[in-house]
Amino acid sequence: MPRRKPARKHVLTRGLNGWMTHTDLASRDPAATRAWCAEVLGWKFRPPLPTPGGEYHLFAYSEISGGGLHACDPRKGPASVPYVRVADARAACRKAIRAGAEAVVRPERVMEGVTVALVRAPGGVMIGLSGP
Repeated sequence: MPRRKPARKHVLTRGLNGWMTHTDLASRDPAATRAWCAEVLGWKFRPPLPTPGGEYHLFAYSEISGGGLHACDPRKGPASVPYVRVADARAACRKAIRAGAEAVVRPERVMEGVTVALVRAPGGVMIGLSGP
């Protein structure tokens, strides 16, 4: 019987709280966007990850920052959402809501050591929160 790989654990880089460390790109044509970003911007892509919504293409544009690319919801169209590193994603989401943001996606653990949330800040801007 084949061995199962252990679950990936994300290791946080210290000193990045408040920094945009991940950008989520939603594209009408992820393959074309991926090829363009690799050629023009020099971004390095990993093999795509299967998700319930389709393939998710992780990329890096520096030693500490990167993001993911996926197909957009046709009803919403293309988008870009920055994710900001926070010390505690659940606490940051609560604070954001108290300060006037609307919760779009409540804090959700996406892998060991990483919880993400999505809020709509005053003025309608989408901001992702990412941390333990």
